[in-house]
Amino acid sequence: MVFAKTSKAASRLSEQVRNKTFSKKYLVIVDGKLEKSSGVLKNYLLKNEKKNLSRVVDKEILVATNSETVEELYNKQIKEKFELPKKYKTAKYASLEYKVLYYNPETNLSLVEVNLNTGRHHQIRLQFSNINHSIYGDQKYGTRGKGKQINLWAYELEIEHPISKERMKFKVVPKEEGSWKILENVTVQ
Repeated sequence: MVFAKTSKAASRLSEQVRNKTFSKKYLVIVDGKLEKSSGVLKNYLLKNEKKNLSRVVDKEILVATNSETVEELYNKQIKEKFELPKKYKTAKYASLEYKVLYYNPETNLSLVEVNLNTGRHHQIRLQFSNINHSIYGDQKYGTRGKGKQINLWAYELEIEHPISKERMKFKVVPKEEGSWKILENVTVQ
């Protein structure tokens, strides 16, 4: 978490978030072994404000818009100002990059590093759940670890100092206890 001492510094930090020069990386423990050791997940997410839940709506939107892929539809939206069908008007494009750091065959859990390209409501949770690798301990979208704490950790934050313009990086990894013992087998860069 970052706090600004002045309103001017706060404004500059907010601008970094808007311009995507502020970066945050996450460590996540997910169920199972991912097919690929790294990749990009792209989806459309629709938020239900009343229930504080979101869902992936790719298949429905692709059918409704006669689009082949999420990427094709997103490009139409950007280049042609294409509007989504009314039912999905508030759906938002979501993209993240991931890299598997370690897979534990005994527990059938994977440690994954995540870098968000977009910041959507419950994005990491939804996108991994959508590919049948839900976050361990996720009570809303998960399948394993009921009653446990969600294994989603923002471990790296990088900002430009609002006054000196110096790039600053902060890292904190979780303690190697509980399901985070998986970190014993990995050096997080």
